[in-house]
Amino acid sequence: MEHEERTEDLAQLLARLKSEYDVNDSEIARRISVAPATVNAWVHRKRGTGRGPRPDKLRALAAAYPKFTEDEIFAAAGRTTPGPLDADREARVLEYFRLLTEEQQRAKEIEMRALSEANQTKQG
Repeated sequence: MEHEERTEDLAQLLARLKSEYDVNDSEIARRISVAPATVNAWVHRKRGTGRGPRPDKLRALAAAYPKFTEDEIFAAAGRTTPGPLDADREARVLEYFRLLTEEQQRAKEIEMRALSEANQTKQG
């Protein structure tokens, strides 16, 4: 099976976005509710202590700048795009979770955290 190389990272995508929308780091930050320093770190490929942009901020970026798809933004960030979560699905998951014992809830929380962290690991 061939490995498909990612040709654009988040810094490159943001450069295109800034050119396409004629915006700066501060405007992007304001539109997705992060500090300008956060966007600046993404632009300059500074990792800091985190694992990169949170999925909710990547989704906010796609919502604020619709010429760039979620799939495109997540791929540039080295992440797998999370599946859709509508209100009905979220309610069902919460209903199922409430039916579990406390021990089962703890186990599911650990499992979900591990899956989430695996999805946040850079794909390479």
